[in-house]
Amino acid sequence: MKKVDERFLVSPYLVFFLISSIQIGVGVLGFQRIIAKAAGYDSWISIIVAGMLAVLVIWMIYKIVEKSEGDIIAVHKDVFGKWIGGFLSLAFTAYLLLFTIVVMRTFIEVIQVWMFPEFNVWIFTIYFFLLSYYVISGGFRTVTGISLFSIVFPSYLVLMVVFPLKFANFGNLLPILDHSIMELAAATRGMSLSMIGYEVLFVFYPFIKEPQKSKKWAYLAVAYTTLLYLIYALAAFLFFSEAQLEKQIWATLSMWKIVELPFVSRFEYVGIASYILIILPNICLALWASSRTIKRLFTVQQRPVLIIQMIIAVIAIGLLNSRGIINTTNDTLSTIGFYFNFVYIPILFFITLLLSKMREKK
Repeated sequence: MKKVDERFLVSPYLVFFLISSIQIGVGVLGFQRIIAKAAGYDSWISIIVAGMLAVLVIWMIYKIVEKSEGDIIAVHKDVFGKWIGGFLSLAFTAYLLLFTIVVMRTFIEVIQVWMFPEFNVWIFTIYFFLLSYYVISGGFRTVTGISLFSIVFPSYLVLMVVFPLKFANFGNLLPILDHSIMELAAATRGMSLSMIGYEVLFVFYPFIKEPQKSKKWAYLAVAYTTLLYLIYALAAFLFFSEAQLEKQIWATLSMWKIVELPFVSRFEYVGIASYILIILPNICLALWASSRTIKRLFTVQQRPVLIIQMIIAVIAIGLLNSRGIINTTNDTLSTIGFYFNFVYIPILFFITLLLSKMREKK
């Protein structure tokens, strides 16, 4: 593939913000109930395991793109040929678009449930996508800047876990390892929707200046995300009993309700408003990667593709109008993300490694 102009490249350390910003999203607000269903309060172990697996997958992604010297389009073409590789790249684009739809619709549901029940989905989605279009039009460096701000500015939210600790019951975590390996594995799988997103590395790899130096920042990003999820999980496990947690769809938001500050009485409103900055890079990175893939695949301009994808996303988000449909869509993305990351990428890694060795022998 054609080398990206140096003025569009980003420094290696910014990979930390790119990966962590897309991993931290709506999943933080309610993942505790999902993993606790499978392995109870032992499921904090599954968060650590999920983080370790994510690091392994990112290592594989680096090895894959290094062998093909390009992005996922080059990888697929190199491994599977023009037609099959093109189809797989198109499927990856659809996956990123589904990621955008699920994140956006889930966040709107949070606003509807916690703040404004009569909230207009269409109007908010259109305005949010107009903002996203403005950011993406500035290029990948602008998207990277938004990712940096989304990690730095809302970081104060994690400090709010201190307030529930006043009512913590540390006995909830005992006995440790009270569940089977299969139950812990099920909880690890339940973390997949919350941890996915780092696959966009397949697309923005050519935009990294000295990509070899960015590896440690990618691993640190996953470590940071894992630690953040672990903190929120342990806070919820100490605060809620298992019976209470089963009924808490948005456990993190429920904990924010007890925050008492002199200048604000309903902190969950502040938290949800701050979350707009956290969701923005989720949407921008996914849409940028999706439209960039189409641009590379069909050699077209990126902006018209971006507009078409946004129109599709707006229509899809508007049609997801019930809790059951939204939940099914979330489960679908979680399943696709799990198999893509932990089945397809390892297979692609071994095929790429095998082809590389065969070429070396020739």
